[in-house]
Amino acid sequence: MSEFWLISAPGDKENLQALERLNTVTSKSNLSYNTKFAIPDFKVGTLDSLVGLSDELGKLDAFAESLIKRMAQSVVEVLEDSKGKVQENLLANGVDLTSFVTHFEWDMAKYPAKQPLAGVVDTLAKQLAQIEADLKSRTAAYSALKTTLENLEKKSMGNLFTRTLSDIVCKEDFVLDSEYLITLLVIVPKPSYSQWQKTYESLSDMVVPRSTKLIAEDGEGGLFTVTLFRKVIDDFKVKAKENKFTVREFYYDETEIKREREEMSRLLSDKKQQYGPLLRWLKVNFSEAFIAWIHIKALRVFVESVLRYGLPVNFQAVLLQPHKKSATKRLREVLNSVFRHLDQVAAASLLDASVEIPGLQLSNQDYFPYVYFHIDLGLLD
Repeated sequence: MSEFWLISAPGDKENLQALERLNTVTSKSNLSYNTKFAIPDFKVGTLDSLVGLSDELGKLDAFAESLIKRMAQSVVEVLEDSKGKVQENLLANGVDLTSFVTHFEWDMAKYPAKQPLAGVVDTLAKQLAQIEADLKSRTAAYSALKTTLENLEKKSMGNLFTRTLSDIVCKEDFVLDSEYLITLLVIVPKPSYSQWQKTYESLSDMVVPRSTKLIAEDGEGGLFTVTLFRKVIDDFKVKAKENKFTVREFYYDETEIKREREEMSRLLSDKKQQYGPLLRWLKVNFSEAFIAWIHIKALRVFVESVLRYGLPVNFQAVLLQPHKKSATKRLREVLNSVFRHLDQVAAASLLDASVEIPGLQLSNQDYFPYVYFHIDLGLLD
């Protein structure tokens, strides 16, 4: 599973024994894989400041998770036909996300633990805000280019009534620069090919004999040329329509066709040039954002543990990875049973939803006798 439960309990003898019991039960019952989650000794500051930080970290946690999900989705969109390679591009410090979380170590160089907690949180917030700003500008430019290119490609993939003809026709198909003659393009249903060949010369006066040629087909019909005198264009169109032949409004303009082809070529080249740098940027900054997110989780555990268990700071954080979805209910029951002594009222309320916990603002199902945070690595679900 890509789900983790990050919990903490006081570090006294009774609770360390409770953690041992937890490890024993979860191991025997094959409920979860548990590892210690190392958190440095931060400067605590005042309890008032911790209450403020708790709220701020909650918002920052949600923002960070949203950001890395958007970045993961951007990787999917950039890779397009190589979706099987998505996971190998979503790494943290060069390792898969599960390995990073289960072997988490606080980055002292990037986020010095000796500075005030507010300073650490501010550093993380600024880093994530910058990544989001860069993500918006980079993906917007790429998306605009991709959309323009897709629109051009759609024009070349429609039926003969709607698609661009610049990649179908050539100069030799048309009588050009004639004062009297003009070449028209006519869409003929497939069942009517023989009728067209028999009748096109007599649909109007002044149609050049043997001037028709099939130059393109799709599933429903063919695109034929026909040359006639300019003065009978309107009459020819009316007669063609009566016979269910459709004159496609198109006049050969070599300059316009060349411009359209060059535009497609330029856009393809631009997309190719942007692809590599954008994918590299996403890989590097996804890693940075993900690492920041797990540091935020560590900070939340620290702050909530101090607020919940008091001073001096003494708690043990543990990371649980449930083995399967069906085991989560049983795992929760084991946790509540092992740590119910930490908060008897809360533990009772988990069994009886009608019990209200005075002063508790969270809904009962979000509150447990121990500190608990959820980490979900299913970023593309």
